[in-house]
Amino acid sequence: MILFRQELGDVLRDARRTQGRTLRQVSSDARVSLGYLSEIERGQKEASSELLVSVTDALGLPLSYVLHEVSERIAVVERVTIPDTVPEGLVDGTKPLVGAR
Repeated sequence: MILFRQELGDVLRDARRTQGRTLRQVSSDARVSLGYLSEIERGQKEASSELLVSVTDALGLPLSYVLHEVSERIAVVERVTIPDTVPEGLVDGTKPLVGAR
C-alpha cells in the first residue's frame, strides 16, 4: 500500500541529506522538534500544511517541488505516467478544475 506520509518523508530526508544537513539543523531552522521531524521523515507522522511549509522553507525548497517529487514517486509505484504539461483547457481557463466553484 502506498502511504503519502512515507513518500513525503523520503523526499524530505533525501533533500536534507543531499544538502549535507543534519536533522538537528533542519528542525532548528524550521522550528520543529527534532523528534517530530524525525517521525515525519520516517513516515510515522502526518505533517500539517503549516509544518510542511516550515520544513520546506528551512530546506530552501518550494512546496510545489516537494509535492511534485512525492507525486512522481507515487506514480512510479502506481505505474502511471503523469504528463509534464498542463492540459490546454486548464491553461486558458476554458476547462474548470474538478470541484471548482
